Amino acid sequence: MVIFDECKKAIVQGDIEKASELANQALANKLNLNTVIDAYSDAIRHVGSLFDEGEYFLPELMRSAEAMKAAMGILTPHLSSSEVETRSLGTVVIGTIEGDIHDIGKTLVASMLAAEGFEVYDLGADVSVTAFIEKALEVNADLICISALLTTTMVGQKKLINQLVKQNIRDRFKVLLGGAPVSKNWVAEIGADGTAENAISAVKLAKELMAH
Repeated sequence: MVIFDECKKAIVQGDIEKASELANQALANKLNLNTVIDAYSDAIRHVGSLFDEGEYFLPELMRSAEAMKAAMGILTPHLSSSEVETRSLGTVVIGTIEGDIHDIGKTLVASMLAAEGFEVYDLGADVSVTAFIEKALEVNADLICISALLTTTMVGQKKLINQLVKQNIRDRFKVLLGGAPVSKNWVAEIGADGTAENAISAVKLAKELMAH
């Protein structure tokens, strides 16, 4: 159908207005929402490939992710709870750790995870260890994603892991770390489950962890 091609095109072009308009059109025409969402999802995966290949850069990736987020925001409330559960790859709590207000990368990762079918709770920036853990327990999260863009705030990532251990709930969550100063060594040192270089890699890693 033409509308599915248009949905894909809107995402690839990062056209937020068009993506939203088509989502509303799909609702008005009572189209199968799962099929519509699949069209959007195919497009965001294509955008991820374009980014990997160096055809797209961060601004294009962000626009496409925002277009996807806008469309999903319109369609998701109309899915039945069983459809939402079936579609969901897992539940993610994400945020930037306390003392740190950088959130562009974190927001992009949150958008890409949501676009790929994860249920995402974005807590924003400057989030306390307690707030992360409380939210993760409240929504029964599978993954906790903590971003830190400053070397001085990375210690918050360690505090979170330590607190999970202390509360005897470390094995309930996979913990992913993000941010420029984060290294594989740091992940190993504090006992987290992984890190990724960019939003596309983060989605791949999240999917891999959910498959185990």
